[in-house]
Amino acid sequence: MSEKLEAVATSEAPAALGAYSQAVKANGFVFVSGQLGIDPATGELAGESAGEQAAQALKNIKHILDTAGSGIENVVRATIYMKNVEDFHEVDDVYAKVFIGSVKPARVAFGGNNIPKGALVEIDAIAAL
Repeated sequence: MSEKLEAVATSEAPAALGAYSQAVKANGFVFVSGQLGIDPATGELAGESAGEQAAQALKNIKHILDTAGSGIENVVRATIYMKNVEDFHEVDDVYAKVFIGSVKPARVAFGGNNIPKGALVEIDAIAAL
């Protein structure tokens, strides 16, 4: 028998830009939708650099996971979408400061993406509950 799906939402992260949930809890996991580097207080991108935007996107993911009853330390998989693959090292440096545990999440990162709102970075995540 499958577990009921549960939407997760918090005002500590930007509202969804379309017809989707900030995250969905299902079968012992939290599936976090792609997060842009938008500051929820202003509704604007948190900076002009890929690193600044990645830092805010990761903060947004943390807030969503906390609301879901999980945490950033429980992320098992992440995907990083970048407008410019040349930003990889800058984004990876920010990412490495967040995921400091001995087991790093499995990850995919790729560039050449057109991201909503003119963002340079979007990050999604899957975490265990």
